[in-house]
Amino acid sequence: MASKKSRRDARGDETRNARPLVITPKVLGAWPLPQPADDDDKEARGRVLVIGGSTEIAGAVVLAATAALRAGAGKMQIATCRSLAPHVSMAVPEARVIGLPETAAGGIAGGAVKQLEEELAGAQAVLVGPGMVDKAATARLMRNLLPRIGHATLVLDAGAFAFLKTTPQGLARLGGRVVLTPHAGEMASLLGIEKDEVEAETLQTVRRAVAELCAVVALKGRETLIAAPASRNVYCNRAGNVGLATSGSGDTLSGVVAGLAARGATPFQAAVWGVHLHARAGDELARRMGSLGFLARELLAEIPPLMAKLNRPKS
Repeated sequence: MASKKSRRDARGDETRNARPLVITPKVLGAWPLPQPADDDDKEARGRVLVIGGSTEIAGAVVLAATAALRAGAGKMQIATCRSLAPHVSMAVPEARVIGLPETAAGGIAGGAVKQLEEELAGAQAVLVGPGMVDKAATARLMRNLLPRIGHATLVLDAGAFAFLKTTPQGLARLGGRVVLTPHAGEMASLLGIEKDEVEAETLQTVRRAVAELCAVVALKGRETLIAAPASRNVYCNRAGNVGLATSGSGDTLSGVVAGLAARGATPFQAAVWGVHLHARAGDELARRMGSLGFLARELLAEIPPLMAKLNRPKS
């Protein structure tokens, strides 16, 4: 008998075609998110471990972690620079915060992952990258981290992409349980091509990235394309507006994706739903406030009502 996850994947992948499938409420209604039972506890809703931050960008993990909780995750753990840990703990009182050794550049030391064995084993989703600025240390941390990822979905953003430039096949062992959320510039760097080429050939680029990086890829842009190794489908998000092009917006997106994955969504489903929820949150704020000037942290409160509205299985 097929597992619940495989049946969800099948529903989400019914239409296999060459052209991107535009994400609409109807499309999402045919691919509903896992819903916890009324008597489920926080463990049943899944754990997220966010690894990131630096002395220059402490708020990135705050945004990402809060977004994951807003997406429905049950438990939150944050691993960040030791000097930041007390401040992050105050900013996200719902989370357990773990202080890790720092580098001279203000990032997380590459060997710090050894302190996270228990947290990695118990997480359903691991998010790495928000606010990380020490590229060399981050690459070392990623090399130490990957062998310790159990059955969790791994979401990579921002600083974690530095690892992929030197080890593009490093994610293959995780069997597609990885989500990447690059914008055009980051994608160009990952594939060794020009940004103009990425923007001119978005569909071909996202397919190439999926094949080469062995991951679900959400190529962010005015139209965000999402593709996965196990599917010929490519989803296209056309919601959103220019107001989302602001500091911290990407951290919020990656947090939503991690939160959905922790709840039991497959990596592909978490990416498709996460991208659309994030974009629709921006549209809600733009409708009330105007398209410029809203903050990434203001997106967070928009996620639960949008998710409740859209997550209605098709009858």
